Amino acid sequence: MQDFIFQYNRHMNHIFIIIKKIIPQRLFKIIQPIYHYVLNFIAALVFGFPSNQLTVIGVTGTTGKTTVVYMTAAILRHAGKRVGYTSTAIFSDGQNEWLNDKKMTMLGRFFTQRMLRKMVQNGCDTAIIETTSEGIIQHRHRFINYDTVVFTGLYPEHIDSHGNFENYKKAKQKLFAHVGKCKKKNICGRKDYKTIIVNLDDDHAEDFLKFNADHKIGFTQNVDVKVKDSEVEKIIYKYKGVNRQGIYFTFEEKYIQMYIFGKFNAMNATVAGCIGKTLGVDNHSIKVGLEKIGSLPGRIERIDEGQNFTVIVDYAFEPVAVTKLYETIAVLESRKIIHVLGSCGGGRDIARRAELGRIAGRGADYVIVTNEDPYDDNPMDIINDVAKGAKESGKIENENLFLIEDRRQAIKKAIVLAKDNDTILITGKGSEQAIAVANGRLEPWDDRSVVRELLQDANK
Repeated sequence: MQDFIFQYNRHMNHIFIIIKKIIPQRLFKIIQPIYHYVLNFIAALVFGFPSNQLTVIGVTGTTGKTTVVYMTAAILRHAGKRVGYTSTAIFSDGQNEWLNDKKMTMLGRFFTQRMLRKMVQNGCDTAIIETTSEGIIQHRHRFINYDTVVFTGLYPEHIDSHGNFENYKKAKQKLFAHVGKCKKKNICGRKDYKTIIVNLDDDHAEDFLKFNADHKIGFTQNVDVKVKDSEVEKIIYKYKGVNRQGIYFTFEEKYIQMYIFGKFNAMNATVAGCIGKTLGVDNHSIKVGLEKIGSLPGRIERIDEGQNFTVIVDYAFEPVAVTKLYETIAVLESRKIIHVLGSCGGGRDIARRAELGRIAGRGADYVIVTNEDPYDDNPMDIINDVAKGAKESGKIENENLFLIEDRRQAIKKAIVLAKDNDTILITGKGSEQAIAVANGRLEPWDDRSVVRELLQDANK
């Protein structure tokens, strides 16, 4: 039956593409939501609505989602829970873990429901789903019985596909409206309450707290933060600082030292701690679970092959995240910074290309602009757009600004330029396993593997 459904799904996708080209756009917009809704219902039906047998956590927001998923899984595993998850970087069915090679965070219809069923078969009691606005507008959250939903924060991103920022926010809010309508469950003899967890330091916090839930938890750095909703339980964390080893902070008076970089990761860890608390995990287990985490794949991940300079691979692909990355690496006190970056094609937020170039031009000593995910666009058009911003920040082509379309050669150029105590930043892809090129093709690629190969060659 499942094989039949998979074949049916594939054929329907082809038909859907043909229909999209033929019918008027106004009519297509009416048909599209119905198509996605029905297909997601069929997927849930085929796999027996597996989310009813799991405690399901949904994480959404503009940034930090993948890290929160990863950290939460670490905490829950240490507490003795069997956990599966889907995220931008990694998938886990509770037994096996593998890198996401799909170029998509919240995969459609059959994939997520199939993963949830596999988690149940593998004895999982908890599932964590990185839930995106793109997935929500295609009803991929439908027919998933969420128990806890998390809002990490919001700033303009994916505006190209949503039309404007307000639509983007409303898409994410649908997840919070959805959880209040989901039926309650009893997993492993423990009743699951519907819970909303929100970043109170975000300007849009109130917009996500207004939905119905049994519990509402807010986390904040600000002791004096005002919350209109009297039902909100506040958890305050105090960010202490950074050192060359990582970050240290407190969570409900528990001192935590983590060997990862980034002030924002103190917030991400706090979110994971809040999720753990809703599932009955004690503070000591939260502390130990977090402190056991090493580097996260493609998230400020240091690549060390014995070289005398630092190489960091990071997923940051938009201006806010790249700016935060520069703030994060300041602790390294680098002699020089060499930044390899590009930007995305496919009509995705074209305006950010020059801004990325300006940020790199101001922050790095050398800027190398290269190919990232061009889709059907001309890679050199994207590269020139990014380079324009770098030039506006004072960089001079072929002196401290280099335009190299081949991403491998761009990374190689950075390694050639690097000296003692320099830092190379390679951003835009993180642990992604492919480059998206024309006609929907995915070319196998991993920044981290390429860096290791080139470093090993340089050390010979």
